[in-house]
Amino acid sequence: MNAARVQLLQGMPIFGALREDALDCLLYSAASVVRQAGECYFREGDQHGQSVYVVERGGVRVHKRWQGGEWALKELGVGDCFGEMALLDLEPRSASVCAVTDDTCAIEFGADALHRLFSQDPEQFALLQMNIAREVCRRLRVADEMLLRVRVGKGRGGGELGRVG
Repeated sequence: MNAARVQLLQGMPIFGALREDALDCLLYSAASVVRQAGECYFREGDQHGQSVYVVERGGVRVHKRWQGGEWALKELGVGDCFGEMALLDLEPRSASVCAVTDDTCAIEFGADALHRLFSQDPEQFALLQMNIAREVCRRLRVADEMLLRVRVGKGRGGGELGRVG
């Protein structure tokens, strides 16, 4: 089963260029977390998130609370990861992530797996951290673009955020 998981991870941006032995190190203490449709892996506001997850089977929906409602942000499927922000900023979870299909399975990499990798191979650990940071930056760029489109589309550019030139 580890060979299939290693192959899955090798195709993901946050695990890009990590050697197979480093991935095996991470998988050593990884847990398989299965949820049924509607059950959450974590909820917005949960304190001390110390795990990143990779969807191995099924799918999840990322959603946030706003103005008394729940708003879907994105759906993720096999090979997608979630929860990585908590590893970088040590803040409460910024969104909820719940299964959209029965028997959704995600591989959970906890802080212990990351500490083990750091102890065994600091260079591979640093590469993983850089990859996570790159993924977060990529998502920030997408969010910036979406924000710009919304602001310009509604004609709310005004003030310092108005049109330049």
